[in-house]
Amino acid sequence: MNVKTRFAPSPTGFLHIGGLRTAFYNYLFARKQGGKMVLRIEDTDQQRYVEGAIESLLRTLAITGIIYEEGPFSVNGTLEQRGDHGPYIQSQRLAIYQKHAKELVESGKAYYCFCSSDRLAQLRYQQEIAKMPTKYDRHCLSLSKEEITKRLEQGESYVIRLLVPEGETSFEDVIRGRITIANQEVDDQVLLKSDGFPTYHLAVVVDDHYMGITHIIRGEEWISSVPKHVLLYRAFGWELPVFAHVPLILNEDRSKLSKRQGDVAVEDYLAKGYLPEALLNFIALLGFNPKGNQEIYSVSELTEEFALEKINKSGAIFNREKLDWMNGMYIRQLPEETYLEYCQKFTLSDFGVSQEKLQRIYHVEKERLVRFDEIPSKIQEYLIIPEYDVALLVWKKSDVLDAKKHMEALLRMCTDFPEATWEDLPLIEKAIWQYIESNEIPSGNVLWPLRVALSGAQHSSSPFELLWVCGKEESLQRLQCALQKVAASS
Repeated sequence: MNVKTRFAPSPTGFLHIGGLRTAFYNYLFARKQGGKMVLRIEDTDQQRYVEGAIESLLRTLAITGIIYEEGPFSVNGTLEQRGDHGPYIQSQRLAIYQKHAKELVESGKAYYCFCSSDRLAQLRYQQEIAKMPTKYDRHCLSLSKEEITKRLEQGESYVIRLLVPEGETSFEDVIRGRITIANQEVDDQVLLKSDGFPTYHLAVVVDDHYMGITHIIRGEEWISSVPKHVLLYRAFGWELPVFAHVPLILNEDRSKLSKRQGDVAVEDYLAKGYLPEALLNFIALLGFNPKGNQEIYSVSELTEEFALEKINKSGAIFNREKLDWMNGMYIRQLPEETYLEYCQKFTLSDFGVSQEKLQRIYHVEKERLVRFDEIPSKIQEYLIIPEYDVALLVWKKSDVLDAKKHMEALLRMCTDFPEATWEDLPLIEKAIWQYIESNEIPSGNVLWPLRVALSGAQHSSSPFELLWVCGKEESLQRLQCALQKVAASS
């Protein structure tokens, strides 16, 4: 079998995290099987179309590195055609859907419906009052051919509906097993709307068939639509594809992931400084666990391990803390040049300091950074020392006099540092430790007041890193201020 998957989003806004996972699963499966993934834009609901959504989608896929084989792509911001296969934009394929809808009417598998919106609204209201399922009552199914022809010739507005047969519809799902739904629960779904546009159900089946899609991998919210699609495949006499419906992504409280409880747009995460590689690694594991003892995977490793049978049925919790941890791990793996490029991209100004100082801050923060949008606030922590109480300079069971003694010694020692020491972080650290060890002093009695004097905070970078970043002049000035605080209180 020549495997072909597809990612088929609607251009109704941003690409959702769940949509990115769907695209990635299709991509991984196609790569694993040596097949192709198609990109198709499902824009038949023109009322929900959002300007710029397609361009945003293409930009996001390009950034994350999810490559599709056919479909629309962007050149200088304009949608172009690739080869002989695209662009796969449904609104440009209306004649195909109209032709197939009328073929179903001719074969008795669908029928014309002329009911007004007012009648349908009234029908729905009556069914809701009676606590009945809201379904079309087949009012137009009994129309004679002559009546239908007359109404069509008069230009009366119509839709085409699927004629759902009696019985039940079953299909196999790779993840969930065999699913059977009674046909009486399936509405005579509209296939072709009065404006000539197909509904999702007709368009998706026609496109998946003619595009040669062998495996449909999508979210579980589409399971209820599958019986309609299976009925359409059978009505056309087409072979069914393989279905695989992946679990929902849930908030911590197990509600469906939504913008009300945090960001859900992929672009929002990228704008905050989450790395594309970290996002892909994270979302791939939302419902799929290749190995129990591993969390960090390259795309090639995920491809090698990926199998639809390994995907869980139950919903996957979106754990922001885990994403932060994973992003931090990826940041630390970045080559230095790439890391610095990201830092510079997220540094909003030069903060009035030298590039050398900024570079030192970037270097020190690499081991602690979670997201790149933290960079501006991290820089501020080095540049602005907050007002602090003298008591903060005292380490645990020590006292102000002990802190004063070490601050004086440190000030003298740092003043005498050779210029080469100030340029070399390991040399600074070595010199401070020599003072501690040669005098047999508990390290906290020295390092704690030194760090507080340089940062003004209870939590900060190490005192060695602070000395290196601040440089000689700024470091000595901060130590002198701390010493004055201690002297004034002793």
